[in-house]
Amino acid sequence: MRFTKSFLAVAAALFLVASLPAQTPAPSKAPASDFDRTLLKPSLLKEKAPETFQVKFETTKGDFVMDVTRAWAPNGVDRFYNLVRHHFYDNMVIFRVVSGFVTQFGISSYPPVSAAWIDAKIPDDKVIKSNKHGYVTFATAGPNTRTTQIFINYGDNSRLDGMGFTPFATVNKDGMKVVDKFYDGYADRPTEEQGSIQNQGKPFLDQKYPKLDVIKTATIVGAPAEPAPAAKP
Repeated sequence: MRFTKSFLAVAAALFLVASLPAQTPAPSKAPASDFDRTLLKPSLLKEKAPETFQVKFETTKGDFVMDVTRAWAPNGVDRFYNLVRHHFYDNMVIFRVVSGFVTQFGISSYPPVSAAWIDAKIPDDKVIKSNKHGYVTFATAGPNTRTTQIFINYGDNSRLDGMGFTPFATVNKDGMKVVDKFYDGYADRPTEEQGSIQNQGKPFLDQKYPKLDVIKTATIVGAPAEPAPAAKP
């Protein structure tokens, strides 16, 4: 299969999301009240997820819901479930928004939390579903390197399937109307500064990329009323 140069450049950036080394200065400290302290100990977050559940995201552009299906990616869903339960995605900047491709988030706003999870990798899951419009997938830096970052597909990115990107959830049509509104003027520029994001947290993004949208809260709200929809491009 042949890929255009532009596609390969963007796809390659997905791998970089979880692989860029931390840069100086050293991680700053955040007040204990700002985050669930359990997040500092990834080894404790091992609860098995329900077979299906929903996660509601409240953002600066409105609310949307993910329908999550464990059978699609058991390792990924268990990780996602535990992160949401402990409010990992709360007060998080949506740092990557590439029009027509993906929107991506998953770097903690709190440097101590980022430091705790940077090497907390999970095994790969077999790719069962395709990276099409509205499907949600973990970012990866290669085989068996998924940690906390996820992306939502804006278009038909099925060419990512053969690269090991495993969808585990969907956002329905109404939810994608919200996701489509995320500010995309910076495109991939923040993605290239992940070391600074990890070490300095949300203040770095607030200062350098002030127009980026933010996840206010992400909470588990229950099981879907019906099977997750097959989102169309």
